[in-house]
Amino acid sequence: MSDFLLNWLINIPGFAAPFALAALGLIITERAGVLNLGAEGFMLVGALAGVGAMLNGSAPLLALGGSVVAGMLLGLLFAVMVASLRINHVISGLALVFFAQALVSFIASAERWNNKAIAGLEPVFLGQDVVIFAVPLLTLAVLWLLNKTRFGLSLRAVGENPGAADAAGIDVTAMRFAAIVIGAGLIGLAGGYLTVAVARIWVDTVVGGRGWIAIALVIFARWHPWRAVLGAVLFGCIEALIPRIAATGADVPRYFLQMTPYLATLGVMIWAALRGSDRWAQPAALGQHHIREERD
Repeated sequence: MSDFLLNWLINIPGFAAPFALAALGLIITERAGVLNLGAEGFMLVGALAGVGAMLNGSAPLLALGGSVVAGMLLGLLFAVMVASLRINHVISGLALVFFAQALVSFIASAERWNNKAIAGLEPVFLGQDVVIFAVPLLTLAVLWLLNKTRFGLSLRAVGENPGAADAAGIDVTAMRFAAIVIGAGLIGLAGGYLTVAVARIWVDTVVGGRGWIAIALVIFARWHPWRAVLGAVLFGCIEALIPRIAATGADVPRYFLQMTPYLATLGVMIWAALRGSDRWAQPAALGQHHIREERD
């Protein structure tokens, strides 16, 4: 039993990190009033970019940098769609997911990257890699960015009342572009971490719906970075438990185990819906377009 618990605890941070990184990226984007349902797509392109960089000889940290860049490039497309062309946020996000799924499958097949193992990111201390130790620092950085900088205050103003922000001289479109691209980079990093540090292989299903769970996690956290990280640890506990239970040979249906993260997602969504509001609640202008000519 002690070995079971020890192995479970050691593996929790690795499973939690992708959720935390993706949630932080979503919080930055949505604090600017942009509803981002494309997290699964950003994670997919980041995951493929990480594997591709590793298979072409890059060091693991450089490969993760490639994941960030891939996420940001897809983020630029999303920004053009929702901030410039003012396409519906929900439709844009969903379309981006389907586009990313087809794109990564095509590239992986063309480059023959499917099912090729990579060396991956190695632990540096207590069985954990450098990204695990970077997550708390990134969380502090996001909090500082949102609360202590002029950029962050402008970003939050755009998410609460873009008309008033525009009247105050803030470029709403530019702020939303910046929030989307920065957030997409973090979500791409989450995907890259999945392949470079956790799975260490590419298969089309490697992200496995974690982008959708990250969206639910942001709602559960009420758009608060630290709460999002704590929620990520909760989901990390659940995901780390699944292979440990399977390894014991316990007579538990495999599909039931695979269903548990999504059952937990439903649970936290219901819990979030029943909670009262607070100062970190949903941005007032989330999902709304800003058209300067129609400003009140």
